[in-house]
Amino acid sequence: MTEHIIFYLLAFVITAFSILTVTSKRIVRSATYLLFVLLATAGLYMMLGYYFLFAVQISVYAGGIMVLFIMAIFLTHKPGKRVPIRQGWKLGSCILLSVAGVLLCGDIILNNVVGVVQYIEKKELTMQEIGTTMLGTGKQQYLLSFEMMSILLLACIVGAILIARKTKTVKNVPNETEL
Repeated sequence: MTEHIIFYLLAFVITAFSILTVTSKRIVRSATYLLFVLLATAGLYMMLGYYFLFAVQISVYAGGIMVLFIMAIFLTHKPGKRVPIRQGWKLGSCILLSVAGVLLCGDIILNNVVGVVQYIEKKELTMQEIGTTMLGTGKQQYLLSFEMMSILLLACIVGAILIARKTKTVKNVPNETEL
């Protein structure tokens, strides 16, 4: 009974803060709400007994990625600046694409439930099996996606630094009379 209460509490926190993340007008608050979503997701991993994923969620996502997001926000935006609300066709297209994404994900989940149940009924994976799956190059191993994500994060960092550098150099250019 206690596990059900904790699960529903975590599900409510994830749902509420996910909605607040995408509807907040202040970008720093959105990042903070995202942090709460990531922490509640780590709580779900803890309930399932996936202690490795719990530790990864806390250290990598709630720690490292959130620091990267906050740093990028401070480098590229004014922290107190309000984000304008999308109007007209942009809002409608966003809602339509969101509904299409939910329906696609639901279809994929419903069509693959048998495979997921068979996977869950297997024995618990060891750290060596997890490491081989994450960094292997064979079928259903994820080295390529792991490396692509690291390249994407590196590109984001370089882009944020370039944007921040351009705004600083534009502000500090002296006039010809000052030379």
